[in-house]
Amino acid sequence: MGKDLSLELQAQVSAAYEQETPLRIIGGDSKAFYGGELMGAPLLLSGHKGIVSYEPSELVITVRSGTELREVEDTLAAQGQMLPFEPPHYGERATIGGTIACGFSGPSRPFAGSARDFVLGCKVLTGKGDIVSFGGQVMKNVAGYDVSRLMTGALGSLGVLLEVSLKVLPKPEYEVTLSMPLSTNEALDVMCARAAKPLPLTAASFDGEAVNLRLSGAPNAVAAARKKIAGDPLDYGENYWREVREQEHYFFQQLLPLWRLSVAPATLHLPLQGQWFFDWGGAQRWLFSDMLPAEIRAAVAAEGGHATLFRNKDYYSGITHAPVFHPLHKPVAKLHQNLKTVFDPKNILNRDRFYPDLA
Repeated sequence: MGKDLSLELQAQVSAAYEQETPLRIIGGDSKAFYGGELMGAPLLLSGHKGIVSYEPSELVITVRSGTELREVEDTLAAQGQMLPFEPPHYGERATIGGTIACGFSGPSRPFAGSARDFVLGCKVLTGKGDIVSFGGQVMKNVAGYDVSRLMTGALGSLGVLLEVSLKVLPKPEYEVTLSMPLSTNEALDVMCARAAKPLPLTAASFDGEAVNLRLSGAPNAVAAARKKIAGDPLDYGENYWREVREQEHYFFQQLLPLWRLSVAPATLHLPLQGQWFFDWGGAQRWLFSDMLPAEIRAAVAAEGGHATLFRNKDYYSGITHAPVFHPLHKPVAKLHQNLKTVFDPKNILNRDRFYPDLA
């Protein structure tokens, strides 16, 4: 059983607001590697947990943010349901609050939707110490923003997530993964072509040697789709996608900076030196490289994409102009700043974790 610590957390944030003391929001701390500098007094959410409500017939679950992600998934699995965006854990103590705050989605993201797409509402503790609710519950969304989804991926910079309501879906009856050896550009062509067809495709990756495609759904539908797609069944398909999702695949066991590049799936292979892994049908590209951040970002920006320094950022500790997140265009930066001013005017929540220029 969990416990509601909303009032205790509110008192801590209110005191920090009055004293202008920065706070570092901590759930399971499984994603401490992600984002900018960690600083501030700890605001612990691990005790603020529990499933507030779950209606399997309504496909909706509401949980406190400190609830472990594993508990949520086990509860859903017992009813034959799942979080459709397949969130990665990156650690045993991963929480649902940290998952939504980071906005992480797994291999199914381009086919089922992102974490943001399944957030129906949330309760938030602002940097001023106010508890507000969004998503058709109490408070109207500010200035037309869908605030509950706006919190997704904000890394706690706009508020402390207290509760999250999520849409869930039934687990597929059957899955199979097909694998075929191809070159890089061939792999991109194949993944784009398959994604454009009416197939029950739920994951597509290229590990440098072979394209792996996952088909999910009713057994008859999957069997019919298999007749239209080349490739041999991958015996360890379920484990493969788990390893990709959790970055336990052998590709990720490297010490160089790991970059996450977001580009259009049909984008040709970028002229960047390093080791590559393509996920999301080519839309998410992982790159281990010691190239300068400016060089990587220039190449990605030329294709209309953006680059995030995902892991091992300390490699660039002696290099200036190596921010974790892709620099924002001025109009977008202004929107970020305006929102920060409304929700956290004294910049006490996860200071410098997202964009350091926001204050």
